Amino acid sequence: MQSTTQVQPPAIDFDTPALRRRRKLRALTDKVAGISIGAGGVSVIVAVSLIFFYLLYEVMPLFEGAEIEQKAEYRLPVAEAGPTLYGWLEEQGEIGMRLAEGNRVIFYRTQTGEVVDDIALPIPEGVRIASVSGAGVDKTLLALGLSDGSYLLVKHVYKVSYPEGTTRVITPGLEFPYGEEPVELDPQQRPITQISVRDAEDTLMIVGAADNHTLLGRLFEKEESFLTGEVELTDAGLVLPTVSGKVSRLLLGPETRWLYVFAPSGEVTMYDLLDREAPRLNQQLPVTSGGVELADARFLLGGISLLVADVQGQITQLFPVRDDNNHYTLEKIRHFDFGGRVTNMAAEHQRKGFAAVSDTGTLGIFYTTSERVVLREQLGDTPLRRVTIAPRANYLIIEDEAGTVRFYSVKNEHPDVSWSALWSKVWYEGYSEPEYIWQSSASNNDFEPKFSLSPLTFGTLKAAFYAMLIAMPLAICGAIYTANFMAPRLRTKVKPTIELMEALPTVILGFLAGLFFAPFMESHLPGVFTVLVLMPLAIVVFGFVWSNLPGAIRHRVPDGWAPVLLVPVIIVVGWFSFAISPQVELWLFDGNMPHWLTTELGIDFDQRNALVVGAAMGFAVIPTIFSITEDAIFSVPKSLVHGSLALGATPWQTLVRVVLPTASPGIFSAVMIGLGRAVGETMIVLMATGNTPVMDWNIFEGMRTLAANIAVEMPESEVASTHFRVLFLAALVLFLFTFAVNTLAEFIRQRLRTKYSVM
Repeated sequence: MQSTTQVQPPAIDFDTPALRRRRKLRALTDKVAGISIGAGGVSVIVAVSLIFFYLLYEVMPLFEGAEIEQKAEYRLPVAEAGPTLYGWLEEQGEIGMRLAEGNRVIFYRTQTGEVVDDIALPIPEGVRIASVSGAGVDKTLLALGLSDGSYLLVKHVYKVSYPEGTTRVITPGLEFPYGEEPVELDPQQRPITQISVRDAEDTLMIVGAADNHTLLGRLFEKEESFLTGEVELTDAGLVLPTVSGKVSRLLLGPETRWLYVFAPSGEVTMYDLLDREAPRLNQQLPVTSGGVELADARFLLGGISLLVADVQGQITQLFPVRDDNNHYTLEKIRHFDFGGRVTNMAAEHQRKGFAAVSDTGTLGIFYTTSERVVLREQLGDTPLRRVTIAPRANYLIIEDEAGTVRFYSVKNEHPDVSWSALWSKVWYEGYSEPEYIWQSSASNNDFEPKFSLSPLTFGTLKAAFYAMLIAMPLAICGAIYTANFMAPRLRTKVKPTIELMEALPTVILGFLAGLFFAPFMESHLPGVFTVLVLMPLAIVVFGFVWSNLPGAIRHRVPDGWAPVLLVPVIIVVGWFSFAISPQVELWLFDGNMPHWLTTELGIDFDQRNALVVGAAMGFAVIPTIFSITEDAIFSVPKSLVHGSLALGATPWQTLVRVVLPTASPGIFSAVMIGLGRAVGETMIVLMATGNTPVMDWNIFEGMRTLAANIAVEMPESEVASTHFRVLFLAALVLFLFTFAVNTLAEFIRQRLRTKYSVM
């Protein structure tokens, strides 16, 4: 037997220096890549966390309470002049003023109590001040009711100069804009125990009560001399109603229409002075509970709201509300429980806040709109007599029964924000009922800021809803057909084209939507709805006809190219729908469908509305959803599809029961990413809506979203102001919303992936 010899292959040396170097290099590369990827992931988490904490840092001061710090304490300046009838702090908080019972006005330094000036009023000997009232919360004109039945108008002024260039000098003084002589109010020369004054641009009105029983008044028309600039007063005559009981407070509205007369028992009578010769009793209302005695009553900033305090420490805010018949009634809006007898209240000069002191030595600082008690602090056991707020609300002067004056600095930056003011209905001045309103600024200082985030959040969800309503069906159904049924050659053209749509700047889409599509839709509104009705019918009919054509005709079109045949159908149906739009509008909607919707159905119509936003933003979101969905469906293993078909399932059954469940995690991710894009979209919403913060699902009305509101108002907001921080709060709400939605989406995606994963 012939033997054969096996030839052994030469041994391969895997431990050569070159291979060792390659293995070391590969290990180093893997390690560097792992560290880089890990560092990148950690840096993303850190960046997102820093964004969250920065937003939180800007927002947290909104919910801090007020703080006070005592700066000085001293005896009442010029105490021998008598108790203080009226107090004031100038804007810088450096000079205080007190009107003393002894007919003197004392100006003093708030830090030391040093007297700057002591001015005797030009009041006749033996006549005393019986009452005093300011012309407004933020006005320096005072009306002094005198014991001889006359009144005197005096104005305290503070002139600021810089004689040495940098050192500020404040010089206080008095002016008498309507003369230094007291003017007769009561011919019977009874003491004017209550007085109120309003100095408007064209009129001057003074209303007083003689001996707490009889109402007296003077109305003057003002005319400025062209040559001298002096104001001349002409008596216009004023008739006031007769009151039956005792008058404990008089308040005259800023427009000199409403006169409020308070009784000691806590009842207020509201008179309408619109007709100067025939005043009308408008309403009588008990404003304290159970006839509890009235302690104090005054206007809030703006002269619309009344603040009424009783001896039990209950403070009530009221303001007139107009009904559908144009009749005004006083409504009790909100209450604050202070505790102890309220001895004095003072309203802030630039906000809807106020301070109150009690006979138990307690100081309280409140804000009406937000219903916040921002500070309640016990300052001692001595009853407090008077509180005075600086115009900027950053200083307080408090006087007690012992004649001690204390000067405080106040930190109270954001009292106008609370959870209820941000998310609940609030009853604002001038409104007939509580509402959700966003209105951050106005043209006057009496404005009540309205910071409700509810309409902005609603607008964000509304815009996203209509965008997804349009984008989801088109994108997902298009992706299903493209990945599962379309010819590969056609797919290579369609998919990049749709993905290229995502590169369009949203500012261009918003521009086109606002300036072209919105007017076009308004003028062709019947055509839009005709398209929505005819287009699906036309596609279904065309598909039915095509499927019933002879095979010789159908087979001329290769499989997967049928969508090309729909292009002419879509173009013709679209053209036809808009061509017949004028006729449809004339036949069915009296020639004007927007007007018909408003008059016949009561549906408001805005040119830039949710339908425009839905179409424009849906166009922007479609590429995102389409691309991710198409990739997810196309990535389903072909072996599953072929296996399903081999077992006898139809292509439709295979799609529904095999492809879609397997691709569901990717489809869900596509929808969530598209939703995130829609929620965070700014420019399209900014340019294609009226940016009106309304809460209405009406598709023909606009909205304002959180993102658009931030873009519009952030550049104009004052840094560190309440408005500024509320905008950051809106950004935080948007951040938390997207974070919560994405977290939930990832959780659901993982569950779907586990359930339908291919092993």
